Amino acid sequence: MLRSSDEGVQAVAAPVRVTALDRARTFITLLVVLHHSVVNYTYFGNGDRMRWLGFDLVVLFNDSFFMACMFFISGLFVRDSLARRGSANFLGHRAVRLGVPFLISIFVLMPIAYYPTFLRYHMPGTTDFNFFHFWWRTLTIGPWPSGPAWFLWVLLALDALAAAIWWMTPRAIELLGRPFHALRYRPAVAFVAFLIFSITVYLPMHLVFGDTSWLEPGRYPLPIQTSRILLYGGYFFLGVGIGAADLRAGLLAENGELASRWKVWLAFALLFYGAILLLVYAHHNWVANFKSPPLSWRAAYGLAFAAFSAAMTFLVPAFYLRFAKSSLRLLDLLRPSAYGIFLVHYIFIIWLQYAVYDPPLPAFVKFMIVFTCTLSLSWSLTLLLRRIPFVARMI
Repeated sequence: MLRSSDEGVQAVAAPVRVTALDRARTFITLLVVLHHSVVNYTYFGNGDRMRWLGFDLVVLFNDSFFMACMFFISGLFVRDSLARRGSANFLGHRAVRLGVPFLISIFVLMPIAYYPTFLRYHMPGTTDFNFFHFWWRTLTIGPWPSGPAWFLWVLLALDALAAAIWWMTPRAIELLGRPFHALRYRPAVAFVAFLIFSITVYLPMHLVFGDTSWLEPGRYPLPIQTSRILLYGGYFFLGVGIGAADLRAGLLAENGELASRWKVWLAFALLFYGAILLLVYAHHNWVANFKSPPLSWRAAYGLAFAAFSAAMTFLVPAFYLRFAKSSLRLLDLLRPSAYGIFLVHYIFIIWLQYAVYDPPLPAFVKFMIVFTCTLSLSWSLTLLLRRIPFVARMI
C-alpha cells in the first residue's frame, strides 16, 4: 500500500496506472457522449420531432447511475495523489485540471454550443442578435448554462474538501479505508453495505426534492441536481476510502473476489433496472395524477434508483478488472483523449443536432450521424489540442 505523505512526511512512489479503472472511466465518458446524442430524440425530451422509444430506455439507464459512478471512480485516486503531492499542491493541480477547463467551458465552449438553440428558438427582442450579442446576454442576463461542465465544479469542490481533511487530519482518510480493506474477501457484505449506504444518502433527498429540482445559486452556472448532492458526495468519498486501502490488493484487486463475481453484479443491475422500468410503466399508465405521483410510488422509485446505481457502480469496475488482460483496443486508444472528449463534445452534439433537425430522417439515422461525427470530431480536436504542451498537461 502507498504510505501517506504530506508536507514534511516521507515521499511515496509515483503512481502506477490501473488499466482496468482507466477503461472504466473511458467507458463512462463514451456513455456521456451517447447520452447527449440520443436525448434529443426521446419522447420526454423537447428537441427533435423525430423520436424513438428505445432512446428513452438508454437515457433512463444512463441517468440512473453514470455520474454517480464517475464520482466514485474519481475518488479512487485522491488519496494517493494527496500522499504524493500534499494538500496545497494537490489542490493547485486539481484547480488547473478542473477549474481552468470549467472556466473555459462556461465562458467559451458552452455559449458556442448553445448558440444553435438560440438560432432556432429566438428569445423575444433578440432576432437581430449575432453570436457576440448572444454571448454577452448569456453572461449578463442569462440563462447561463454550464452544460456537462457542472461535473467539473462539483468534483473540484469535493477534491477541495478532501484536501482540507488531509491537511487537518490525514489519518481520517486512512481510517476511512480500513473497513473497505477488511471486506476485500467479502464482496457480498461490501455490496449490501454499499446498497444500504446508497439508499440512505439518496432516498430522503429524492422524497424531499424530487428529481427535477436543480440547486443553482442565482443565475451563475454552478448547478447540481438537488436530490443527488449526497449521492455524488457519498460515492466520491467511498471511492477515496477504497483508494486509501490499496487499489491493487484491496477490494478492487484484478484477481479479487469482487471482480470474479461481475456476473452477480450484472444480474442485480438488470433486476433493479427492470424494477425502474416497471415503475415508470406504472407511472405512465396507472397513476392518476401524473405530475404528482403518490408517496408509495416515489419511495419505490427512489429505492430502485439507489439500488441500480449501487449495482452498476460495482459492475463497471468489476467487469473491467475481470477482463483487465483482454484486448480492448478502442477504449485503450481513447483513454488519453477521454477527458478532452468530455470537455468539447457538447459543441459538436448541439450543432450536429441543429444541422439534421429539418431533414425528415428517422430518429436512429439522426442519432448515428450525431454520435459518430461527434465522437470523431471531438477525438480529433482533442488530439490536436494535446499537441500544445500546456493543454496536454491539463487534459
